[in-house]
Amino acid sequence: MKTTKKTGWPLILAIVAAAVVLAVTALPMGVFAAKKDSTEEKLTKVTLNEVAHSIFYAPQYVAIEEGYFAEKGLDLTLVTGFGADKTMTAVISGEADIGFMGAEASVYAYQEGATDPVVNFAQLTQRAGNFLVAREEMPDFKWEDLKGEKVLGGRKGGMPEMVFEYILKKNGINPQKDLTIDQSIDFGSTAAAFTSDDSAAYTVEFEPSATILEKEGAGYVVASLGEASGYVPYTSYSTKASYMKENPEIIQKFTDALQKGMDYVQNHTPEEIAEVIAPQFKETDLETITAIVKRYYDQDTWKENLIFEKDSFELLQDILEDAGELTDRTAYENLVQTEYAQKACKN
Repeated sequence: MKTTKKTGWPLILAIVAAAVVLAVTALPMGVFAAKKDSTEEKLTKVTLNEVAHSIFYAPQYVAIEEGYFAEKGLDLTLVTGFGADKTMTAVISGEADIGFMGAEASVYAYQEGATDPVVNFAQLTQRAGNFLVAREEMPDFKWEDLKGEKVLGGRKGGMPEMVFEYILKKNGINPQKDLTIDQSIDFGSTAAAFTSDDSAAYTVEFEPSATILEKEGAGYVVASLGEASGYVPYTSYSTKASYMKENPEIIQKFTDALQKGMDYVQNHTPEEIAEVIAPQFKETDLETITAIVKRYYDQDTWKENLIFEKDSFELLQDILEDAGELTDRTAYENLVQTEYAQKACKN
């Protein structure tokens, strides 16, 4: 069996074998404003487990709120896994039909000997979705400014942290020697840690945390990791090979609905997108949602189509190798299927 330095995935497979049930938040699509057809049709139930609930994934929420999944005959249940490891476990165990997470998770699981590989079939985002936040405004910020400083980073082996380190190396900075990266704080808790403890000069934040810190005057966005890294395959949809083989029509309908969401964000303004997805983020005011959508919109976050290209997969593996998380590369054909995304483009 191929080896990798990643140690978490054997544990995940063991957890699945023991049939441990994840504690996740399930949100039936019935609570969302789906447009209903005048005729009652029997919808096929599909469970989607997303790695996090974020405005970063706006096209997905457009597809939900505009009723595109229902139009395709799918009754979608959305579950938030709160981490790629938990989302992958849900997919492998069969608790979820489809997972939405960083594609690195499928690489880790495959190289740890998964007998039923989790295959990526649609790529949503093409840039990193996090931002570097400083304690003061730095209009002339340079990546060299991080030397000698402490930064609140992400989980080791996760895309946010690996892309951050990839950027540092591109700018001649050694992540292990030139600065201190605190990787001990849970995802979603770094903003609170940043405001309660001033030992770190910077923090790497997703939205809405970055914008909220700015509104509170507690931090200022000085760089976009999405712009600094260039195009990277940040998040994608995947399912077990067996599920894909047994349910090709479901995968196609799911991908078709997503493509309609992608088309919507490509042809509407940030203000229009924000209004559509607002019901998904009831705790956030419309002005903030709009500002966040605009930030992602302006940096070309979302692909025009869902096709996960081979060059993107190879770049992902370059990043994994560079981070010391991968020792043997995996063939693109083993973990990526583009048939459904290609058809969705033509529908």
